[in-house]
This record gives sequence, C-alpha cells and structure tokens, in this order.
Amino acid sequence: MDFTFQVLNNIRTIFNKIIENNTLEDLNKVPKGFNNNIIWNIGHIVVTEQLLVYKLSGLETALSEEMINKYRKDTKPNGHVSQEEVNEIKGLLFSTIQKTQDNYNKDLFKNYNAYTVSTTGNTLNNVDEALQFAVVHEGLHYGYVMALLKAIKN
Repeated sequence: MDFTFQVLNNIRTIFNKIIENNTLEDLNKVPKGFNNNIIWNIGHIVVTEQLLVYKLSGLETALSEEMINKYRKDTKPNGHVSQEEVNEIKGLLFSTIQKTQDNYNKDLFKNYNAYTVSTTGNTLNNVDEALQFAVVHEGLHYGYVMALLKAIKN
C-alpha cells in the first residue's frame, strides 16, 4: 500500500498548490455549466476518503459531522466558503491521509462493511480496496478541478 499512499499524497500536494495559487473568489466560483466549485471538490475528496476508510470500517472519522454533511456525495456548494474553512480543508488534506497511513500501518482496520460505489459499480470489500478506490476518486476530482480552473480563467 506504500504506492497507494504515495499517490494520494501526491494528488493532495497538487490540490494544496491549487488552493495556494488561487484566490478565495476563484476557489468559490461556480462557472456556468458546472454545479460545484474548486473548494467543494477538494473538501469532497477529504470527506470521501474518511467515509470510505473509517466509517465503513466502523471507526470514527477525523472530521466534524458538519463538514461531512457539507461535502459528502450528493451535495453541492451552499454558499461562499470562508478563508478560515479553506485553511481548515487545506490542513486536513495532509493530516487525514497521514493519520490513515499511520492507522493502516498499525493494522487498525480490522472490519469493513462492503459498499458498492456509484461511479464504477465496484464493491469495496476491505480497506485496501477502499484506499485503491480513493486514488481513482481523487484523480477523477483532480480532472474536474482542472476543468473548473480552465473555465474560471476564461
């Protein structure tokens, strides 16, 4: 799983740079033809990893219920995200994945409730599969963020 964690860290480094290199206004902008924005996508990948890995393993996530409810699947931006919240999401990019890797290495994820993901139809049966899917999911949202960046710069 070292490679999987390496990829997740690399994707999150890219997301971190996107946060740093864009204004709060641009992070919040929902361009015509889109239903979300850059910061929603980044918050969403943080929440999704926690739900797929921790919640489905029957463990507590590192996130507040408010954050989970705001960025989980089937949500969309509901107003302007403050700089404070952007900073929180930015910090969670690395703290959550580091905690996941530490807990994975401690063999903390003993149980797993199988879950079929809507995007591909695959059923996740264990934490290894959840982490592998997280890579796919974060790559998907990276592509979406790239499209958003192009749309807001035009």
